[in-house]
Amino acid sequence: MRSRILTGALGMSAALWLTGCSDDTTAPHAEATETPAPVAFLITPEQAAAVRQLAVSQGMRAITKPTVRPELMRLGQALAFDKILSGNKDISCMTCHLTNTATVDLRSVSIGTGGTGLGLARTHPQGTFIHRSAPALFNLHATNVLTWDGRVFLNTSNGLVKTPQVSLNPKERAALEFGPLSALPMFPVLSRAEMRGATGNELAKVIDSNPRKTWTLLMQRLGAIPQYRTMFEAAYPGVPFDSMSFAFAGNAMGAWIAGAFASNNSPWDRFLAGQDNALTDQQLRGANLFLSGARCSKCHNGPLLSDGKFHNVLVPQVGPGFGDGPTGHDDFGRMRVTKNALHKYQYRTAPLRNVELTAPYGHDGAITTLRAWVDHYSEAPLKLQNYTTAQLEPLLENTLQPTQADILATADFRLNKLKISAGSVDDLTAFLTALTDPGARDLTRFIPESVPSGLGVDRMP
Repeated sequence: MRSRILTGALGMSAALWLTGCSDDTTAPHAEATETPAPVAFLITPEQAAAVRQLAVSQGMRAITKPTVRPELMRLGQALAFDKILSGNKDISCMTCHLTNTATVDLRSVSIGTGGTGLGLARTHPQGTFIHRSAPALFNLHATNVLTWDGRVFLNTSNGLVKTPQVSLNPKERAALEFGPLSALPMFPVLSRAEMRGATGNELAKVIDSNPRKTWTLLMQRLGAIPQYRTMFEAAYPGVPFDSMSFAFAGNAMGAWIAGAFASNNSPWDRFLAGQDNALTDQQLRGANLFLSGARCSKCHNGPLLSDGKFHNVLVPQVGPGFGDGPTGHDDFGRMRVTKNALHKYQYRTAPLRNVELTAPYGHDGAITTLRAWVDHYSEAPLKLQNYTTAQLEPLLENTLQPTQADILATADFRLNKLKISAGSVDDLTAFLTALTDPGARDLTRFIPESVPSGLGVDRMP
C-alpha cells in the first residue's frame, strides 16, 4: 500500500497517533485539545490500521441493509408521500423529509399543515412552525431510540415498543416488523401542528386524548380507496384490510424508510472494510481526533456514530419551543419524557452518517453549517453565551430564549474545558464529510409519480 504524508496539526503526540487517547477525560491531553504547530507524519498502513482499530474498539462497523418484501415497500412509499394522511390533505410525511434534500427540509424548524411550498421556500400564512427540526431518516432501522427526546423506543427489558400518548395493544405491537421505526410514523398524524390540523376536517374534531379514534378515521379514509385495499392485502398476505389497524400503515412506512434509506457506502465504510486510501489525509487526521483527543466518540460511537443516549451539549433554544418554561417557548428535551430535572435540555445524540447533507443542526436547527456545529463544541459555554440568531431566517431571529444560565446548569461534563483549534475543527469537519454515502446525495429515485388518493406528490423544482 502506498504511504501518504499526513500534514497539518494533529493535536497529539506521535505515540497518541498510534495508540489513541485515554478514556480518562480528566487527563491533561483531554482537558484541552488546542493543537500545536503543524507537523508531518508518514501515514503507513500500520497507522491507518491503528485508526481503524480505534474505531472498531468503539463499536463502529458496517450497517446491514434490511430486506423488505416488495409489496410492503410499495405500500409504505405510497403512504409516506400521500397527503391523505393529513387532516386537511395538504401535507405528507415526506413534505418535511424531502428526498431532494437528504430526507430533511433544510429548515431550522419545520412548517407543518397549513403551509405552502417546500424546503426553504415553505411559508405559513400565520407564520406557524413545528416545535423542532425534522431529523434525517437514514439507518433508523439500526437504532432502538427515535425522536429528539426518545419518546419512541424499544424497551430492551421486555422487548416492547414504547410510544407517547398511547400504549400499543398486542395486535398493534405484533404488526411492527421494524420495532420503533414501524411505530414512529403513527404519531405525526396525531399532531395538530404537523399533520392533523386544528380545524376543517373530521380528524381535527377528535379530542387529543383519543388517538385511536384518529387512527380509525385514517384507516376509513384509506379503505375508501380500492387501490389501497389491494395494496394493504398484498403487503400482508392472508390479512383482510378490515381487520387491520393503523399500526399496519405505520409498519409499512417504517419498512419503506428502512429499505430506502439504509446507507452504508461512504468512504468511512470503505475505510473500515480495509481500504486505507478511502479517506483523504485530512479526513484521516480528523478521524483520529474524533476517536481520541476531541472526545467526539464518547457519545458518537457505534455503527450510527450515536450512543442512543441523551446529552445537553449547550444548544441555544430558538423557535416556537415545546410549550415549556415561563414564556411557553422553551423546550426541556428529555425531561419532557422522564420528568427528571437532571435531564433538562438533553437530546438524543444525533446519528452522523450523511450529516454533511442534513443541515441545519441541533434539535431546533440553531446552528446552520457543519463547520459551525463542530466548532460549537470548542468552548461551548462561551459559544452559547455569545450566540446570535443572525444566521436564522427573519421569522426566527427574535425567538432566542434567555435561558443560557439554565441550559448551562445541566451541561454534559464532557464539554468542560474542551478547546479545539481552528485547524482541528477543519480536520474534524473533513472527517464528517467522509460519512457521506454518494447515493444519499440524490434520492429523487424514491419519489413516486402518483399516489392512490390522486392528491399531489411533493417534489422540489
